[in-house]
Amino acid sequence: MTPFGEAVRRLRARKGVSQKEMAEALNVSPAYLSALEHGKRGLPTFDLLQRIAGYFNIIWDEAEELFLLARSSDPRVVIDTSGLPPEYTDFANRLARRIRNLDSAEIGRLSALLENVGKGDGKAS
Repeated sequence: MTPFGEAVRRLRARKGVSQKEMAEALNVSPAYLSALEHGKRGLPTFDLLQRIAGYFNIIWDEAEELFLLARSSDPRVVIDTSGLPPEYTDFANRLARRIRNLDSAEIGRLSALLENVGKGDGKAS
């Protein structure tokens, strides 16, 4: 499941609606909505994001957070290392091969490291 899918599932639970009910209201298939929630489909269109925000009648701040989650939830990530040194391409490929073997603590440490890049020494605190 993607961060976006998890957020949509929470919104559905809060409103007390099923995927089928939501899909019908948004004029999409229940299968598509399920695949979107589970990260088996690419990013939703901006139009669909707006319809989802309207369906749940969420305030602007919450809608903006949902839109940001959608942008960071593409399950098919492409990292363009063209023009970078060879070690960058090597690192990206090794990460792609091994990401499924990382546990949540390792992901947390890597995320913290990424958050601190450019904020001083680039090391996680």
